[in-house]
Amino acid sequence: MENIVLHENERIDEIASSGVKIIQSREVFSFSIDAILLARFPRLPRRGQVVDMCAGNGAVGLFASSKTSAKIIELELQERLSEMARRSIALNGLEDQMEVITDNLKHALDYLHPSSTDLIFCNPPYFKVDSKRSRLNESEHYTLARHELTTNLDEIFETSKKLLKSNGHIAMVHRPERFLEIVDKMRANNLQPKWIQFVYPKADQPANILLIDAIKDGKPGGEIFLPPLIVHDQDGNYTDEINEIYYGKH
Repeated sequence: MENIVLHENERIDEIASSGVKIIQSREVFSFSIDAILLARFPRLPRRGQVVDMCAGNGAVGLFASSKTSAKIIELELQERLSEMARRSIALNGLEDQMEVITDNLKHALDYLHPSSTDLIFCNPPYFKVDSKRSRLNESEHYTLARHELTTNLDEIFETSKKLLKSNGHIAMVHRPERFLEIVDKMRANNLQPKWIQFVYPKADQPANILLIDAIKDGKPGGEIFLPPLIVHDQDGNYTDEINEIYYGKH
């Protein structure tokens, strides 16, 4: 593990109980429960190649690194976030397993071979840009992380179709209100949704997170809707299921 220099307003956090550390800053978009849930949602390949699209500061790939020996490639547009991810990789001594590409995901095939990837993670911007209704955050880092300014679902799935091996997977976290749109666009790109799970802040509240895993060249039908995942009990504490995801079995 190297001695890593932190810039102003940066800190080092541990990602749940993985023992993996990550450099974060309140000035840019930090990881949330979405990243933790996504990293633990699909079955990870033991070897091969994993690509983390819209990687931010690398939380999903870093968290997943503790559970696989596969090569993990972080693809992130924002230079500041990708530079933080590189230092986090060095901080954890993961240079032989992980690397960062700083570019728009539509250029992914400039760096990676077609049909080379076993699994794609994607935690994309959730919100469409509507000039009449969108309230774009003043921070460029937050705006790009939250709004479809530099990519969208069509581009994500078109690129994923080219990168994935046959029977490779794409696992995505998104908003439930875009579920049907996501399914339609996945299928239009020969990505067949197979595993779906909705996440609820509390048992009596509507779902606010969608997890979905699709297979390239998968046969239609056979979708599995996993049991609902509840984040908090009525007292506001994490449920046993979330505690297990974060910290392992009690």
